[in-house]
Amino acid sequence: MALNCLLNLKLISTFLCLIHCACCSGFCKITNETFHADQPDLPECFQLSVLSWLPCIFLWAASPFYLFYLKKNNKGYIMMSILNRVKTVFGLLLWIVCWTDLFYAFHQIRQGHGQVPIYFITPLVLGMTMLLATFLIQYERLHGVQSSGVLFIFWFLSVVCAIVPFRSKILKSEVPDKLRFITFYFYFGLLVFELILCCFNEKPPLYCDVVTDPNPCPETTAGFLSTVTFWWFTSLAIKGYKMPLEAKDLWSLNQRDSSKVMVPRLLKEWDKEQAKARRYELKPIIRSKHPHTVHPEEVEVLLSNQKAAPHQPSFLHALIKAFGPYFLIGSAFKLLQDVITFVNPQLLRMLISFTKQEKAPYWWGYALAILMFLTALLQTLILHRHFQYCFITGMNVRTALIGAIYRKALVITNAAKRSSTVGEIVNLMSVDAQRFMDLTTFLNMLWSAPLQIMLALYFLWQNLGPSVLAGVAVMVMLIPLNAFIAMKTRAYQVEQMQYKDERIKLMNEILNGIKVLKLYAWENSFKDRVLAIRQKELNVLRKTAYLGALSTMAWTSAPFLVALTSFAVFVTVDEKNILDAEKAFVSLSLFNILRFPLNMLPQVISGLVQASVSLKRIQSFLSHDELDPNSVDRKNSISVVNGKFTWGKEDPPVLHNMNVMVPQGSLLAVVGHVGCGKSSLISALLGDMEKLEGEVSVRGSVAYVPQQAWIQNATLRNNILFGKSYDERKYHRVLDACALTPDLEVLPGGDMTEIGEKGINLSGGQRQRVSLARALYSDADVYLLDDPLSAVDAHVAKHIFDNLIGPEGALKGKTRILVTHGISFLPQVDNIVVMVEGGVSEMGSYQELLKQNGAFAEFLRNYALDDTVEEDEAIGETALLLPCVLSFLRGRLASFCFSYWLHRGFVRRRGRKHSVSQEKMKPPEVQKLIQAETAETGRVKSKVYLEYAKAVGPLLSVIIILLYGCQSAASIGANIWLSQWTNDASGNGTQVDVPMRVGVYAALGITQGVLVMISSFTLAIGNIGAAKKLHFNLLANKLHTPQSFFDTTPIGRIINRFSKDIYVIDEALPSTVLMFLGTFFVSLSTLIVIISSTPIFAVAIVPLAIIYVFVQRFYVATSRQLKRLESVSRSPIYSHFSETITGSSVIRAYSRDTAFVLMSDVKVDENQKSYYPGIVSNRWLGVRIEFIGNCIVLFAALFAVTGKESLNPGLVGLSVSYALQVTMSLNWMVRMTSDLENNIVAVERVKEYSETKTEAPWEVEDKKPPPEWPMTGNVQFQNYSVRYREGLDLVLRNITLNVKGGEKIGIVGRTGAGKSSMTLCLFRLLEAAAGEITIDDVKIAEIGLHDLRSKLTIIPQVYYLHIYCDSSIVNSYNAPVLKTARVIPPTLSFCHVSEFLMLVVNTC
Repeated sequence: MALNCLLNLKLISTFLCLIHCACCSGFCKITNETFHADQPDLPECFQLSVLSWLPCIFLWAASPFYLFYLKKNNKGYIMMSILNRVKTVFGLLLWIVCWTDLFYAFHQIRQGHGQVPIYFITPLVLGMTMLLATFLIQYERLHGVQSSGVLFIFWFLSVVCAIVPFRSKILKSEVPDKLRFITFYFYFGLLVFELILCCFNEKPPLYCDVVTDPNPCPETTAGFLSTVTFWWFTSLAIKGYKMPLEAKDLWSLNQRDSSKVMVPRLLKEWDKEQAKARRYELKPIIRSKHPHTVHPEEVEVLLSNQKAAPHQPSFLHALIKAFGPYFLIGSAFKLLQDVITFVNPQLLRMLISFTKQEKAPYWWGYALAILMFLTALLQTLILHRHFQYCFITGMNVRTALIGAIYRKALVITNAAKRSSTVGEIVNLMSVDAQRFMDLTTFLNMLWSAPLQIMLALYFLWQNLGPSVLAGVAVMVMLIPLNAFIAMKTRAYQVEQMQYKDERIKLMNEILNGIKVLKLYAWENSFKDRVLAIRQKELNVLRKTAYLGALSTMAWTSAPFLVALTSFAVFVTVDEKNILDAEKAFVSLSLFNILRFPLNMLPQVISGLVQASVSLKRIQSFLSHDELDPNSVDRKNSISVVNGKFTWGKEDPPVLHNMNVMVPQGSLLAVVGHVGCGKSSLISALLGDMEKLEGEVSVRGSVAYVPQQAWIQNATLRNNILFGKSYDERKYHRVLDACALTPDLEVLPGGDMTEIGEKGINLSGGQRQRVSLARALYSDADVYLLDDPLSAVDAHVAKHIFDNLIGPEGALKGKTRILVTHGISFLPQVDNIVVMVEGGVSEMGSYQELLKQNGAFAEFLRNYALDDTVEEDEAIGETALLLPCVLSFLRGRLASFCFSYWLHRGFVRRRGRKHSVSQEKMKPPEVQKLIQAETAETGRVKSKVYLEYAKAVGPLLSVIIILLYGCQSAASIGANIWLSQWTNDASGNGTQVDVPMRVGVYAALGITQGVLVMISSFTLAIGNIGAAKKLHFNLLANKLHTPQSFFDTTPIGRIINRFSKDIYVIDEALPSTVLMFLGTFFVSLSTLIVIISSTPIFAVAIVPLAIIYVFVQRFYVATSRQLKRLESVSRSPIYSHFSETITGSSVIRAYSRDTAFVLMSDVKVDENQKSYYPGIVSNRWLGVRIEFIGNCIVLFAALFAVTGKESLNPGLVGLSVSYALQVTMSLNWMVRMTSDLENNIVAVERVKEYSETKTEAPWEVEDKKPPPEWPMTGNVQFQNYSVRYREGLDLVLRNITLNVKGGEKIGIVGRTGAGKSSMTLCLFRLLEAAAGEITIDDVKIAEIGLHDLRSKLTIIPQVYYLHIYCDSSIVNSYNAPVLKTARVIPPTLSFCHVSEFLMLVVNTC
């Protein structure tokens, strides 16, 4: 009842007058003339008390909290400006004016004139308040506040409250008290000036980010009004409308939203949770006063029991503690908005009641119309402040989650990496983090929806009485249905994420090994595997969509069913119950309010269920074991004492009884058979293995060269520098030592050539030498070299050993551990460690080990043949050079040898001069290998929409639109019928033919519900079909795409299409289409109803429609481009992450983890730079579009007031009730239009990668070779030339070669000469630029690629291990081809991996 009293104007005024009359000593009374007069006015005592005190009460109540806030958030010091001086002077003048009245009251008493207490109290209170306001002006300046919201509200309230006495004094013909009359006008003028001045901003504080940032976000300097209305975003909206936005146009991310702030905040709380969990686990297991009496078996049992149920840290608690306080501010706005929502239905009741009263003054109706407008406007501003806080919280959660996952991925153990693949972790970053961000938007509905439902039911009870319980019963009956849908959705969500992870994992493997897949013609087999997983995923999506359609029908029909049952019971339970317009349309407006919480609550619950699945996944990943940073002691020289190591705590030890001591500055060689543990020893020294026993020490900085070189997607120079500063002399010494100088002339841009992902445009030897150069340039104390010479030629290996690793090399004096199979280098090392089956068999110098005739001698015998060859090559440069010189004119091989070695010697002699000549030889512009991902500009092309409609099905699309139109028509019909029903009561005061009225109303409503269900089912079928088709086209195209595309496109960019964009097409786009169609038809039906009720409203529609279209065009143009920029900036996050995971050991070894974390944070912040303006653009749009909707409410109410003589209450109620709901529908229609365009960008991006240029057909039916081809294997190259891509130089020129079947041909040449290119040409991974290749008289360019590749085989330079189907390694050997059990074991034996395979299989 209290809220009803506040909503009634008469009761409000009476209640306030009771307060002020005590102070005025019965000075006046409220009379009926106040409300019934044509020119109403409030009594003077009310003006002097309540209206004067209200702003003061606000300021004094808000000041303690505001001062506390300013003290905690000191932004700096603002210099005294003219604006600040003027505001201060005006504040002091206001204090003087107020106390002038106070002293005048004392003067009047001294003159013998009696004064009521109000003349003393009000000036005193006002004067003290003006001093407080003046103090706040200066205190804000000292704490860096450029615009004050508290003072703006205070001055605004003061002006509004002063308008009433200002009007009263103007209306009075006589002025009884001239001094107070004059002081009041001074007071009012100063208040207006203070309000105007408060709208202007002060200068930024000294030394703040706004001053130093080249492109700061204007939000930080925006005034209060600009902040509330989001006016500060207008400049970007205008720029986006004039021209497509680019990344350089975006503002810098606010410091409070950056990864630098957000990630540590979350990790701090997560560390607390983990520490709490560890405290639980560390509690004494056995609380006994006599521990010696406990048997060891009992201790073991207790330990196992404790291990079975450990206390898990709660990631949810960490999220709440990190982001909860900020989120609660938005919750407070939501609470206020919920209360204000129920004001307009009460005003609607008063408006309908006004239209019934013939003698009611018109100002009542105008006042009610204006109050409805102001209430709706206030609701709009508060709602969008709430959304702003929620969206920023969601953005911050996503930033923190990505940062936390990235940091964790750098330090998880190898055992943890088995359970969390790169694809799964990318899903955590893209899908799961996105779900948290989406959830925070409407998370407040968990408590807000029940609150709104209870308030709506309360007011409905006031309106319809106990009949509303019938509606409550309907809602209760719907609860089990919603619970069932939520439960099944959760189950399907878990299942779907499993399939999604499996699909992304497989796609990641396919893209990483795409070259091998093409060489072996495995595309079809892997496509079938992906499509099989995709089909399972779509089956789950289909079930989820059907549940969603059922849920849509439930929430659409729920308000109508509640209204139907309530009205039916109301009119049938008692004949005296008359359903008039007031009861019906006030109830209907409450039912419309009820629609939103009933709609959102199931969706929020569903989102909460999905987020709970994501929460468990993220918590599980963040709870993985980490590498122990203290496992390696950094104080002593390199040593391993009684070491026992494993790759996983549950795995058997790989290294055992390890005792190794490496003197400082010495060179230690580690040798042994394949799989004996050499690389594991290096990993143990790096701290990458689990240490079970013993001690490991490594003193000083470390440089690590892995067996498989890790190369970044950066320039060659940056790969070598690896974060170090550039020193030209040192840099060129490094290039010479690593034999990289000749390669610079081969590369198109020299050392500034961009290297593709995984060093795709470098040979294996070049990659390894770049890795060695990185190590040498780092100038570390300890060098761990894991067989770096195996990937280079023998003469290059000798050069590198002599000039880099060996006793006279650049690393002399440094501690080096070299894993090698090159026996020719062993005599030159200081010590040798021989490893056998995970242990140290022997250790000593070369001569000592030879004398022992043990494992080392056996090792030498096994590698004797290789040693002989290498040793012959290592005799010296002269021994090889001389025969080459003598045979210079005899063949090309001699020419090659001579030119190569002569060139090398010349390069060494000229030293730094080479850099000068190289600079001259460089082309003016070096084309980047990996081009930056470009974003489409302008409107999304209509063909993209048509492409999606075509994927859905043209006929199905038309049927869906018709079904939505029919359901809107049924809804309008039901409400018009209700309007006619209520007119029965206004005509004769009784109900006529109640059963018929109820029956038709029910039929129309049920028809609407059925049509909603059918349209939702139809839309779900169409969307699933479209998702299936678009994914299939993308997959088929990517498997047909030439290898050159993958050489120049980061894998993360392609994975982004298969993960994020397919997710949007699968889940986000269908719901957007559903909401767009719904809001479009609701908005259309609203305008139809209002215009049909009050035709004059069409006049107001024209300017409002112009403004609406104008705002929409500004918004959509800007929002669309922001979405594109956000999509483009998202791919580098995942590409960088994939690259980081691959090289995590190298990153940790060089202590570059902090730098890589910073790089990841920068990429995330760049992504959020485009996402944050997208959030604000929605708020900017919402305020403006809802203002148009509020104007529609205003005009609908005004026209109802002006036409009350001709309009019946039913039409008034119908028109205004529809107007009240148009605000949200108009807003959502523009939002859904933009979201549809934003989400259709995913179709555009998928379509872009579905239409890339493809390679030749896999099969050509009329050119198929015979089944037995090739019979003999004759290979002919005829004037063959080839280039890697269009626009590049030829890599093979006019090659003519004839190889007979059965011959064994060796291809030799310097790095980059084209050896690998020749093999790629045989498989047509490179297509001929000129000439042709024939195999057994069949031109390979004329037959299908699979017909060719399936008949050839190759051992590629870079191996590819495919892990799929329960981690079965056998799949790597028989990938798409089903081999028999008789074939696989001999193959494994020939490859000497059968024993290793059995060990791994038994371990797994």
